[in-house]
Amino acid sequence: MTNLALTAFVMAFLLAGFARPFLFVLAYAYIDIVSPQRIGWGPLGSLSISLVAFILTVVMWAAREDKRGIRVSSRQLLMLALLVYCGLTTLTADFPSEAAAKWDWVWKALVFATFLPLTLRTRLRIESLVLIMVLGVGVIIIDGALKTLLGGGGYGELKLLVDDNTGLYEGSIISTVAICIIPLAFWLASYGTVFRPGLLVWLFAAGITFAAILMPIGTQARTGLICVAVLGLLKLRSTKRRFTYLVLIAAGAAIALPLLPASFTERMSTIGDHKADQSASTRVAVWAWTMDFAQSHPFGGGFDAFRQDSVAYDKVVTSKDGTNTTISTEHVIEHARAYHSSYFEMLGEQGYPGLGMWLLLHILGVVQMERIRRRYRVPPPASAANPAPVPPGKRAPAQVITPVDTPQTDTAWISPLADALQQAQIVYLFGGAFVGIAFQPFCYMLVGLQCGLAAYVGRLDAAVHEAERMKRLLRQPTPTPPPPDPLVPDPLVAVRHPTAAGPLLGNNRG
Repeated sequence: MTNLALTAFVMAFLLAGFARPFLFVLAYAYIDIVSPQRIGWGPLGSLSISLVAFILTVVMWAAREDKRGIRVSSRQLLMLALLVYCGLTTLTADFPSEAAAKWDWVWKALVFATFLPLTLRTRLRIESLVLIMVLGVGVIIIDGALKTLLGGGGYGELKLLVDDNTGLYEGSIISTVAICIIPLAFWLASYGTVFRPGLLVWLFAAGITFAAILMPIGTQARTGLICVAVLGLLKLRSTKRRFTYLVLIAAGAAIALPLLPASFTERMSTIGDHKADQSASTRVAVWAWTMDFAQSHPFGGGFDAFRQDSVAYDKVVTSKDGTNTTISTEHVIEHARAYHSSYFEMLGEQGYPGLGMWLLLHILGVVQMERIRRRYRVPPPASAANPAPVPPGKRAPAQVITPVDTPQTDTAWISPLADALQQAQIVYLFGGAFVGIAFQPFCYMLVGLQCGLAAYVGRLDAAVHEAERMKRLLRQPTPTPPPPDPLVPDPLVAVRHPTAAGPLLGNNRG
């Protein structure tokens, strides 16, 4: 029954796209996040619905969508350059078959993220994509949160919708992505138009947040705990009542800590000492191997180049026998261990050029969202009793037109959305330091969403400049002709009455 319902939902989603082509974009995003073909069986499992949705998205956009005002940003061109570079390294990869398998989904993630901003032409479309991303991840984390509350958690033991430890269903990855959607969920609760802000919407946003915070506990992923701490610090800037916020955080931590399972606290304690944990020790050793590998392979070894690594390290083992504690060292040798870091993943697979393009792509996103956040931040209204401040030495302008004055729509939602997208990206960058998600499709959807918001703001600016130009034209006075000189005859009369015919009546000029 579950499979039939899921199949009917996906088919209805795709069929609705023929009436509204933008729904194909949302359908592809949903399929890429939730992976219903891995949950169900039958048609969903046998068909490559992700590729079908992708093709329908591009074809219907080319055939029926409005192309006016299209803007291609430098970040979209950068993703195209990264796509081409990754294609070249795949051709020369050290492990051709494994590299081809990863390239099969990486190219779709990069192409879709580059294409996505072209479709986000309105506020409703931007909000709809945010909603699908939050609800898509919510499908996974709500299931995981319920199992965690029922005692089904544990490192490598929490089974989500599918018994498959790849993609968003891997513990560290879903813990990172779950924390990323928290600011987006609260933005929807504050500025959403599909579901208007209200008590039920706020309760759902709070529930999503609670489920997201439970994911690091259920998966016992240390990466998730780091992401929670990073987001908590970022929220200090955007919250108005910081003291109340800090008190609530401290109270929540004091209540939650005694309730946490002992296995979770024991695993989190290894964050400070990586030598006490084999997984953490392996990561450090692989990172050192990757830096040495990049010295001899500056252009990388292609996808899955880690399969040739061989690392050795000393693991500190602590054993207790009653009141006695024994500490010993165990020498461990491992082969073909993954990078466990997006930064070293890019360095080992794509070399220094790929790492540089990847870092530039995300740094530009953080800077771009900061500029939009500051520019569209609504200032307190100026009045006669409280006029707007004027810099010394400058005259107050008679009237200033800002993007907020545009007649198209209210823009109070833009700055909070830019802030939420920036927070999500920074959380991703910190979480990506400890998990290999350099090409995770969800994270590239965040990049595409940022580019779409920037393009929307660019169209608002163009409308503002056009409005200013029209106002300047309307304010220009119409030139009036000078009064006629009585001593100068009318040119038409002078042409019709030549001088040889004698003087005209009333003309004293001879």
